[in-house]
Order: sequence, then C-alpha cells, then structure tokens
Amino acid sequence: MANYKPDLSCQSKFIPINFAQQITPGTFEYALSHIVDKHLDLSSFDEWYNNDNGGAAAYPPSVMLKIVLFGYSRGLVSSRRIARACETNITFMSLSGDAQPHYTSIAHFVAHFITSRKDQMNCCLRKF
Repeated sequence: MANYKPDLSCQSKFIPINFAQQITPGTFEYALSHIVDKHLDLSSFDEWYNNDNGGAAAYPPSVMLKIVLFGYSRGLVSSRRIARACETNITFMSLSGDAQPHYTSIAHFVAHFITSRKDQMNCCLRKF
C-alpha cells in the first residue's frame, strides 16, 4: 500500500507579518500613509473627543482617515466593507496597524468628521 504524507490543507498556520514592510515606497498606500502621518494637522480632531476621564479609547483619526480614504480609492464606500477589509486585507491591516474598527465606528467617523470638515478634507485630497 502507498505511503503518502498527510494532507494538511485544512490546517491553519501562523505567519509572522511585519506591517511596516507591507507598504512599499512608490505605492498609493505609501503616499497616503506618509501624507496623513507627516503632513496633515489632525489636532482639530482632538477637540471632538472628550474621553479623558472615562469612556473607551477612540481609534486615532490618522488610522480612520487612512482606511477610509484607501477604501474609497479601491471602490469600497460601505463602512461594512471597509471594516471587513481591515480584518482580511493585509494592506488595510498595515495601514491601520491591525486595528479592526467596527463598521459603526467607521460610519460615525465618515458622518461626523469627514462631512463636517469638507474644507479640511478638500485640502487633504489636494495634497495627493
């Protein structure tokens, strides 16, 4: 009788990933991350969050802005799809630092921050 190695295709495997190495220079996601992290003043978002004395910690506006803008650039306009991409797509994981915001957090960010700060968003998008 033939002796075969076992088929382990249904077995999970843990693979170490360095998120910083997933975003390579010269790509859109690198430019997006660089501009949001180094060239945008996001301090105006701080006044909205008043959770110093209580409440859950909020996702950084830079993370939310990066995943929303990257999602939009890839045709993902639904907060549910962006949230799912943060769980399954390595580029979204890298941009967010593996934060996996709930779709309601993404929808709230878009509704309250992006739409209420249209002038600031237009300035941000012109830098691209």
